[in-house]
Amino acid sequence: MTSTVAPTSSDPSSAAPLRVALLGYGLAGSVFHAPMIAATEGLVLDTVVTSNEERRAQAREEFPDVSFAGSPDEVWARAAELDLVVVATPNKTHVPLARAALGAGLPVVVDKPLAGTAAEARELAALAEERGLLLSVFQNRRWDNDFLTLRALVEKGELGDVQRFESRFERWRPQPKGGWRESGDPAEIGGLLYDLGSHVVDQALTLFGPVTQVYAESDVRRPGAAADDDTFIALTHAGGVRSHLYVSATTAQLGPRFRVLGSRAGYVKYGLDPQEAALREGRRPSDPEAWGEEPEELWGRLGAGESPLTGGGTPVPTVPGDYRAYYAGVAQALLSGGAPPVTAGEAAGTLAVLEAARHSATTGTVVPLP
Repeated sequence: MTSTVAPTSSDPSSAAPLRVALLGYGLAGSVFHAPMIAATEGLVLDTVVTSNEERRAQAREEFPDVSFAGSPDEVWARAAELDLVVVATPNKTHVPLARAALGAGLPVVVDKPLAGTAAEARELAALAEERGLLLSVFQNRRWDNDFLTLRALVEKGELGDVQRFESRFERWRPQPKGGWRESGDPAEIGGLLYDLGSHVVDQALTLFGPVTQVYAESDVRRPGAAADDDTFIALTHAGGVRSHLYVSATTAQLGPRFRVLGSRAGYVKYGLDPQEAALREGRRPSDPEAWGEEPEELWGRLGAGESPLTGGGTPVPTVPGDYRAYYAGVAQALLSGGAPPVTAGEAAGTLAVLEAARHSATTGTVVPLP
């Protein structure tokens, strides 16, 4: 796959910065995308698309040289001046905006989920392929500290043959916040299945490969909520691993982020990667303090026949997380013409699992996948 940027070098530092237009400056745009774009060598945040004056002021304070547009149409009209579009708008707009960006000849990064269905994701992938343009999905949780650590343990064979992968992305938010993310309107693509579920399913597929069957339970627990806020997904991978995935806003006592059981050992890790909290607090990767690191008392433990809650097992230093690695991979792909760090095909695979999970939760059945 190629892009509109002429491949000159695989080293972003040897070329002029790639100019990025960011569509949307809400939570995703302001907390995740803009800081990571600005912190990545080879990229520059050129334009922010928002008509909200408060959000413009917020962006201008942190990025004084940024330009603004009131609508995506203004970006399409300047396509020749830009190198990448990032879609960080509400879920229901992802497909039309990605399609329009590709139609304007611009490579695209889309916040997860890429689409509401796997079929829509595949259609976008085909359009990008046809036009020779990069299309990628922002799956930042592949660069969480715990996931990087677990992936290294699995690849080194430290657990033996993995038998069960338990992943929890749980929160205690007993009062709904409202807004489109908690809307019961299917057109909004809200709810935790497509929000946090996109992360945990992507991680499971990245670690253990394709899935042959899916079972799910999904509930709306909180008064006033209209979208799923407590969901469990069970996956059977073609290689034999079983993944048990939990996403919830109603968890009064949080479980381990990961519990992974193998034929030789198990790995248990509590706590979330610190990057999101740091970004929400206004910290940036350029700050003096080490980015993405966590204290030793939060390290996971590797062992067999012992409880990590009583000090059993061996502490495993947690690899520092770094969401910049995603955008560094995008910059390299644009310059070299290679594949992005997360492909549209991978996103379609995740969506196929999410669709099967939704069907399973609705019907109470196990759903096979081809």
